[in-house]
Amino acid sequence: MTAMAGNGGNEGGGSGGGGRAAGDRHTWDDGLIARRAHRRAAGRAAGRPARARDQEAAEEAAPDIPGAVADYFPGEETGRRSFGGPPYAVYQAGVRSFATGTLRPRLEALRQLVGLSRSRLEGRALAGAARVLDEADARGRHPYGHTVVAVAGATGSGKSTLFNALSGAPLSETGVRRPTTATPLACAWTDHADGLLDRLGIPAVDRRNPGYPYDPALRGLVLLDLPDHDSAAPGHRERVDRLLGLVDAVVWVVDPEKYADAVLHERYLRPLAGYAEVTFVVLNQVDRLPGEAADQVLDDLRRLLDEDGLALGEHGEPGAAVLGLSALTGEGVGELREMLARLTAECGAAERRLSADVAGTMTRLRPHYVADSGPVGLTERARAEFEDRLAEAAGAGAAGKAAERAWLRDAEWACGTPWGRLRARKGHASGSFRGGGSRGSRGSGAGEWTEWSEIPGARARTMAVEAVTARPAVEEAVRTLGDEATAGLPGPWAQAVREAAGWGGRGLAEAIDEAVAAETAHRRPVRPVWWSMVAAAQVTVLLAQVIGVLWLLGAMAGVFGGPEWWMPTLLVLGGATVGPTLAWGSRAAARGPARRHGRSVEGRLREAAAECGRRRVLEPVETELARYGEVRAQYVVAAGGA
Repeated sequence: MTAMAGNGGNEGGGSGGGGRAAGDRHTWDDGLIARRAHRRAAGRAAGRPARARDQEAAEEAAPDIPGAVADYFPGEETGRRSFGGPPYAVYQAGVRSFATGTLRPRLEALRQLVGLSRSRLEGRALAGAARVLDEADARGRHPYGHTVVAVAGATGSGKSTLFNALSGAPLSETGVRRPTTATPLACAWTDHADGLLDRLGIPAVDRRNPGYPYDPALRGLVLLDLPDHDSAAPGHRERVDRLLGLVDAVVWVVDPEKYADAVLHERYLRPLAGYAEVTFVVLNQVDRLPGEAADQVLDDLRRLLDEDGLALGEHGEPGAAVLGLSALTGEGVGELREMLARLTAECGAAERRLSADVAGTMTRLRPHYVADSGPVGLTERARAEFEDRLAEAAGAGAAGKAAERAWLRDAEWACGTPWGRLRARKGHASGSFRGGGSRGSRGSGAGEWTEWSEIPGARARTMAVEAVTARPAVEEAVRTLGDEATAGLPGPWAQAVREAAGWGGRGLAEAIDEAVAAETAHRRPVRPVWWSMVAAAQVTVLLAQVIGVLWLLGAMAGVFGGPEWWMPTLLVLGGATVGPTLAWGSRAAARGPARRHGRSVEGRLREAAAECGRRRVLEPVETELARYGEVRAQYVVAAGGA
């Protein structure tokens, strides 16, 4: 790349004219060519690294160029540099900062998106995004001040002739034999493009320097002449496709015969719809078209490009540039050179290309992250209905009713008359006790509570001991929750939410049974004090009745020697009236506490069932939804706020 640094400055520089074009502030000394070539040769002989040799060449004494660096990078101090472009350090520090705008957060968001999605999406879906990230990392290791532009076209379109016209020298072989260009050829207007060309796979033997006159406006440009994309030679199309995925911009060369070729439009131009700002479409060989035919062909070409979805940069709008030229006669080549000079001076082609890569990747990934309708997620209503279904499946309502009945039976037993207790004991012994089933009996259906009676001595205690959760009802509750939680979610994330709900639903019925059993085993109702008071009163009434009966019998037998038979009779009748009245009043007074006790039991069992559902189903589902929310936010950033 040494000879390129001393090339040209003006038309008369090589002939000793010593003049320079108006406004050109650069003085080019042909005598430096031999000196720098000698230093490079000495460096290779001494075995110094290529970068050290490049740095030494950059420090080579050259005429001061006031304001040159400022033209490239506003605010940079003017300094001495090599003729091939700004110093490498300036490229690194100044030009790479262009990638810190909107592109960097989008790339970081895409990186986060890929990391969060690896366990949810197939590798094939994320392969394109991974390639874009790798390409961004690889391109970011090289200065964005260098702009790599590929000249591509079909066989016989004249792209090699155009490449030579832009380079100012016959660098690429042209001729009638097809295909003429077998391997990519590079021409760089800089001394520091070796890293980029190594990345592109361009061997040193295929790297060229621009010819005289050297155009300083193209500093930083790296121009590639690609093989024919429609070549029948093996490997040509693969090389073209690979390099088109790596360059910063592309100049598509078409000719009047094949500008409407379907393969060209379907395989190459139509996929470039998102890369319009870094695309040039030139109609070559316009010198072969008579009269106004060139304008007609250009209009038809613009129509085809518009149908391809490629935005055209007309009327000051960003888009692809379309122009006609003749590489053979030079007509229009200067206009294309000026466009490439502006593109290179902006130092933004690489970022635009990468931004288009990210945008295209986001478009392809959109079905995996964005559904037609906005995601609903897990609403409070869905959570409440899920917990209600679990409570119903666990029989919490039936348990509350059973607890209420048990409370009433306990109150009736504790506050009832002794004669009523005796009848209840006989009824229990015969299996006809109306308060519940026989001891140890089970409910016949899932979700039903089973009651049993136990009468230790003179005291009866009836309680609910076991509930069997309805598995079909639990499974239906889990499915319903999964359907409501996945409403509006894209396919992969909806599947992940359903799987989380399904895994949590396995064994949920058994877990609810255990939680309910533990809740009923460790919580016993507290016996009210007034029950004991009424029971004592019933015992007192019974004693009064016994005394009255004995007294009456003694009076009738003349034991007491008096006719006062009415007093024992009053005791007996009073006891027979007061005892049942106390029992009836106690049952009436126990209804309110019984209802409150039943509701308390139902509430505790509902909470136990709901806690199992939250821990095993709701929390995993909410975790997946939160993960999707984070992924969705990263997608929005990576897609540029779309």
